[in-house]
Amino acid sequence: MRSLTFVIGTGRSGSTALSRILNTHPDVLSLNEYMASVGDAAFPEGPLSGADFWDALFRPTPYFAGMIRSGLLMPEFLYTRRPGRYTDDPAGIPALSLMVLPHLTDDPDGLLDEVRPVVLSWPERTAAAHHEALFAWLGERFGRTAVVERSGYSTGWAPGLRAAFPYARFVHLFRDGPDCALSMSRHPGFRVIMMMREIRERTGVAGFGELTDDMVRSLPPELAPLLAERFDPALVRDRDLPVRRFGALWSELVTEGTRFLAGLPEDRRLSLAYEDLLDAPRDELARLAAFVGVEPSPRWLDSASATLDGSRRGSARRQLTAAGLRELKESCAPGTRALGGGPV
Repeated sequence: MRSLTFVIGTGRSGSTALSRILNTHPDVLSLNEYMASVGDAAFPEGPLSGADFWDALFRPTPYFAGMIRSGLLMPEFLYTRRPGRYTDDPAGIPALSLMVLPHLTDDPDGLLDEVRPVVLSWPERTAAAHHEALFAWLGERFGRTAVVERSGYSTGWAPGLRAAFPYARFVHLFRDGPDCALSMSRHPGFRVIMMMREIRERTGVAGFGELTDDMVRSLPPELAPLLAERFDPALVRDRDLPVRRFGALWSELVTEGTRFLAGLPEDRRLSLAYEDLLDAPRDELARLAAFVGVEPSPRWLDSASATLDGSRRGSARRQLTAAGLRELKESCAPGTRALGGGPV
């Protein structure tokens, strides 16, 4: 493994398209939504056996499993797009299989079978060392030398990732605030996130493990069912969630990502605006490739540039009323200032 890079950002910022583009580079191992899939469970303190690490990779992610059981699918759930061994498994789809492995192969079940005995044979070591070993094994399996992990809604993981992998590089990917916030407001995952944040605000807990039965009973009927194993997806789809709240979320995440990046050495950080990627794809992709540590071949630049779709650019200005756009810009103002854009 020659290099390790994490792309952090708000989500709904062109990051999925970027993962697809990186996956077409012959030297890049593109780990799509790896952190979102394995989460904090795969980074416990202290030494970890190969069996324990495998359990963290295999155990379905509760948040996503609940959405799938309830019929609330996100477009990022690649495994659910075609039948597989775990499609109807009542336990859920393995964490590594939902979004990571289908991005790398058309046979995610087969690749999972390959990975399992390898991981189980590993000795006891830190979680970071296990992740590094997995990245190296996948890199060798696919003939890739540079690893790039990209998850949406990922700025909160950045400090922990820097501590676990002090040599890693970080790319902060961001998109125009109003456009990104409007996209968030229509995405099932972000709608669930917003409603879960409301549950924490109402109950005053830092984590859902702190919830008591009395706290759950105190919640309104449009929120409490989200804590069950299965819920009516209409609760998420039909809830009136003002778009300005997503503007405030965008501001929070962009400010968090900008502050984190500012604390890194210059050779370990890169800012990438989605709009710049649309305006000058060859230049921006070449800059990204150099930062990651791979060659930006003309053939790759040509094919990658052709996949970018700028049709959703300016969506907030086209689709919102003047008053609605003004309100959304106000909620995005702190994030805009954090990016150096000044008042809006």
